[in-house]
Amino acid sequence: MYNIKVGEGSCGISAGAAKIYSLLEKSNTDNIFGLSVTGCIGMCFLEPIVDIYNNDELCARLVQVKESDVEYILQFIATGDESAIKNLKISDDDSEFLSKQTRIALRNCGIIDPEDINDYISHGGYSALSKVIESLTPEQVIDEIKISGLAGRGGAGFPTWFKWNAARQSDGEEKYLICNADEGDPGAFMDRAVIESDPHALIEGMLIGAYAIGAKEAVVYVRAEYPLAIARLEKAIEQAKEKGYVGNNILGSDFSCSFRIKAGAGAFVCGEETALIESLEGQRGMPRLKPPFPAQSGYWGKPSNINNVETFANVTWIISNGGEAFAALGTEDSKGTKVFALTGKIRRGGLVEIPMGKTLNDVIFDIGDGMRTERAFKGVQLGGPSGGCIPANLADTQVDYKKLSATGAIMGSGGMVVMDESTCMVGMAKFFLDFTTKESCGKCVPCRIGTRRLLEILDRICKGEGKEGDIELLEELCIQIKDGSLCGLGQTAPNPVLTTLKYFRDEYEAHIKEKRCPAGECIDLISYNVLPEKCIGCLMCQKKCPVGAISGKVKEVQTIDHDKCIKCGRCKDVCRFGAVEIR
Repeated sequence: MYNIKVGEGSCGISAGAAKIYSLLEKSNTDNIFGLSVTGCIGMCFLEPIVDIYNNDELCARLVQVKESDVEYILQFIATGDESAIKNLKISDDDSEFLSKQTRIALRNCGIIDPEDINDYISHGGYSALSKVIESLTPEQVIDEIKISGLAGRGGAGFPTWFKWNAARQSDGEEKYLICNADEGDPGAFMDRAVIESDPHALIEGMLIGAYAIGAKEAVVYVRAEYPLAIARLEKAIEQAKEKGYVGNNILGSDFSCSFRIKAGAGAFVCGEETALIESLEGQRGMPRLKPPFPAQSGYWGKPSNINNVETFANVTWIISNGGEAFAALGTEDSKGTKVFALTGKIRRGGLVEIPMGKTLNDVIFDIGDGMRTERAFKGVQLGGPSGGCIPANLADTQVDYKKLSATGAIMGSGGMVVMDESTCMVGMAKFFLDFTTKESCGKCVPCRIGTRRLLEILDRICKGEGKEGDIELLEELCIQIKDGSLCGLGQTAPNPVLTTLKYFRDEYEAHIKEKRCPAGECIDLISYNVLPEKCIGCLMCQKKCPVGAISGKVKEVQTIDHDKCIKCGRCKDVCRFGAVEIR
């Protein structure tokens, strides 16, 4: 019997997967085939994706499926004739996107039905929890995590075992385990995809963590902008309760742990663990002074441990396969695998999980298949607003906490925004700084006011109003903000500015000294002009100009009125002869 799985992560649904599922469901009144949903497999560039299994074996992966393609799928199911779906099958080249990855945190994503606990169990789910409860002490669990070398995947890369051990050894019977699912980096969607696609992996990993530190309550702090993730997690928790994996006397043992979800308002600063705790307690999300650390005094003043979704998603695999197996992947300083959200000017955008030690070139060109434009690769922003920009000439840098830090960037939670030559690096730094300025909680002066002053300078430079001394002032302010800010938001906010100054200083100088944007992106520093030798007077640009800024007769060279021109670029887009240039 054929079983059809429709990829219904947020990306798949937005591309039309839910409509395809509905059509298949309506056509299956006699239950001729099995039909279920699955989460995001990571190939966002090919959504909607429909997988067809012959019993338990994948026999066809169909990509970019449209509603009109459902009839061909049904024809294949009825006849077994593969020619019906030949044009829908994934290409060998695109298949390499997955085959070149090593999947641990994403092992079940796009494979299992996230709304069916039995599907998770059939893939080995909850066996690690059973192993822990039946044969391991909390100290042995922590030792296994220590052997694995698992570091927090939320950005800081702090040893997971150390945090667990600190909470374990803290005095008091009342302890809390918290998952930070407040994924706020622009361009990052790793945690969302894991919760939407494999919620039980998070629950099981958290249960093991709760057992290790002695917590009886687990809380998932997830941003309210993730409604599908929340809905599937709620359903998964209820299913786990019914099966005896969550609640009192789990699997007949003395271990008890309850679960609840807290939907956050989406403040970026709540990615910082003490600000998250403040929000959990009903206060405004603002960081606390440390020490004391959450392991000693966290949620309601009780010992608490906080890790992010990807960290917990690795825990179950480590317990099942052994810490040494995880440590065998990666480098001496960075063990295991890391998930990245690959976005920007990349041909194959989506979720990528690779062993630490692979290079940025491996991710961008081998897995991501390089630029989707004809322009050359220019750089990659790694780690979101808290990270930094790594230029093309350093793309052979290994994905390793220390090696990436040496460039001025950070691993961060895993956002990877790829840029080509059309990206203005001053404008890019301004974009991320605008984000962190707006997201500052305002508690400390260096972050509240310092980031605002940085943004004002960058804004002037992009408008062609930069002046001598601005670069030096930017550098001075960046250091003061990093040194004086209370939490990680302010301490890392200057990173995009510092790295672009380090690697693309010439672009800053061109903006300031020549009043020119080399990338042709800053609106105030560019103008659109018609090249007489290429213009044939077809009037296409004149017809498409939204403000009537282009004039000229048929078969004559057109003229652009710069006083009227709003620099929308429409004329350049529609010209088939390359007669419009940006200066």
